[in-house]
Amino acid sequence: MGRERLDYGERGEDRAARALRARGYAIVERNFRCKAGELDLVARDRGTLVFVEVRTRADDRFGGALQAVGFWKQRQVVRVARAYLALRRPRFDTCRFDVVAITGPELVIIQDAFRA
Repeated sequence: MGRERLDYGERGEDRAARALRARGYAIVERNFRCKAGELDLVARDRGTLVFVEVRTRADDRFGGALQAVGFWKQRQVVRVARAYLALRRPRFDTCRFDVVAITGPELVIIQDAFRA
């Protein structure tokens, strides 16, 4: 993956983190990596642990950011979240999966975007 593309994705994650903080989320961890893959953001929203997938697209020519979080990507995020829970053992009663979709200047936060 090219450096420019990585920078663009990183800027998207920065925007997402700022938007989530503005909504009252606390960012617990960024870019958690394990053999199963990577979690963009792990956050706390009151008493809920939130696994956040961030998708950034310059425009919607090839489908918007939200369309990039399909079935297989959801399954991968769930696998990595399970690894996170096993390794970090956080103390939360509930968890959920949110998506932050950034297409150009538009940023949309979808709470509880999919289920495990």
